[in-house]
Amino acid sequence: MARIAVIGAGMGALAAAARLAVAGHRVAVYERTETYGGALRRVERDGFSFDTGPGLLPLPAVYRDLFLKTGREPLEECVELVQVDPSSRHVFPDGTRVSLPNTSRAGVVSALEDGLGPAAARRWGDFLVRAREAWDRSRRPLLEEPLWPNWQVLAEREPYPAVPHRKLLRTRTAGTLAEVGAWELRDPRLTALLESHALAYGLDPRRTPASAAVLPYMEHAFGTWYVRGGMRELARAVYERCLARRVEFHFGAEAVGVLEKDGRAAGLKLADGSVAEADLVVAGVAPGVLDRLARGTRPRGDGGVPAQRGAASRLTVLLALRGGRPEGTAHRTVVHTEDRAAELESLFGAAGGLPARPTVTVLRPDDPALVPDAGHEAVTVTSVVPAGAEGPWDAYAETLITAAGRAVPDLRGRLVRHEVRTPADIAGETGAEGGAVPAPALAAAGGRLLHPSNGTALPGLFTVGGWSHPGGGLPHAGMSGALVAGLIVEGPEFRGSQ
Repeated sequence: MARIAVIGAGMGALAAAARLAVAGHRVAVYERTETYGGALRRVERDGFSFDTGPGLLPLPAVYRDLFLKTGREPLEECVELVQVDPSSRHVFPDGTRVSLPNTSRAGVVSALEDGLGPAAARRWGDFLVRAREAWDRSRRPLLEEPLWPNWQVLAEREPYPAVPHRKLLRTRTAGTLAEVGAWELRDPRLTALLESHALAYGLDPRRTPASAAVLPYMEHAFGTWYVRGGMRELARAVYERCLARRVEFHFGAEAVGVLEKDGRAAGLKLADGSVAEADLVVAGVAPGVLDRLARGTRPRGDGGVPAQRGAASRLTVLLALRGGRPEGTAHRTVVHTEDRAAELESLFGAAGGLPARPTVTVLRPDDPALVPDAGHEAVTVTSVVPAGAEGPWDAYAETLITAAGRAVPDLRGRLVRHEVRTPADIAGETGAEGGAVPAPALAAAGGRLLHPSNGTALPGLFTVGGWSHPGGGLPHAGMSGALVAGLIVEGPEFRGSQ
């Protein structure tokens, strides 16, 4: 039985802690803030409650597995999972509106046929078939196994089976998500639908590899889910599972260094001057924080995957509205920008900045727990912004509210008040520089969107969470916890779930 110190109480760290504790280890979590959950936070004001991090859960099987492996009570006995249907509604610049059903390829194709026409629906259906092949080729190495020592194979191999495109006597295949949209989908609305899945993670579709086709495929194949009471309830359930497995928690305990002894990680130095000795250390922190804690530590092996830095962030506007949620309202609506090229150039161009007309995601949960009474509604509006951007946030929030008005009739007339959550708020809660939000790992693109392995060059030090393999997103965080626990319990020969 080893003593294991975990830095941070984000979802990946909590998942690792619960699994390690049930394996018989003594686990203690040291979190610099006063609560658990990482980005899964909640704001409560005057009877309204808002999620400030991820608002939906893809791939709930990851957390079902966590609860199955760590106790008697399954996930559904600890939280109420609700399948969101429609999975999403899309409002396009030309006024077209399409609602996509949950976990139904045939239903999605039918909805697109009604909204965009038979040809567009057929092309999207064919795309999903190719996306499934990309998923089948990349699922295990990118999500279920420790990062391969020869990770360069993943960096060089494009799993998406692109359709050859002939132009000016040349034949090419799509290498980026933008090229998939332009060459295979050939409808600006379908392109916007495809690219919105990358943009939601702060990825530039012009540079994101075609392998990102797995992102819309995951939603169509495995569904989109909500946790009744707000997504913060998922963090609460995982935290309570850790307590039930006798994980110790120390809040307000900031780690300022990793102790080393005989060439191994041997515990933590804390900001109050105390020391927490341990046999192993698991760090669920952003790259810049890890640099300060363990100087010079790199991913295991020569030529390891470098840490991602400078990712995009989010601006979130929390809207308290008078008037109840109308029947038939979609839980999630994506309002697409009228000028995608300008939006991408603002977000990812050399100058950087805030798009004048951003794409926004509007979340309107059907959940009485979030409002003071049936005569009110809690709405969350989110848009991607550059990490480290400084606003002016109040003025830009008005831009998001205007865009959201295309999805919420009489939005301004119903508005009681609003609150703005900025990249600085994310940085304060997660420690990520500039409030950066990690993207999931993707194959190809020279490994640019892979994340460092969960083992490091310092024996006894492991990394977990969105900034390490397999990257960002709630399911990926849970998977990282499973991988770290496997590496510690079974050793370096661990090859992932079977």
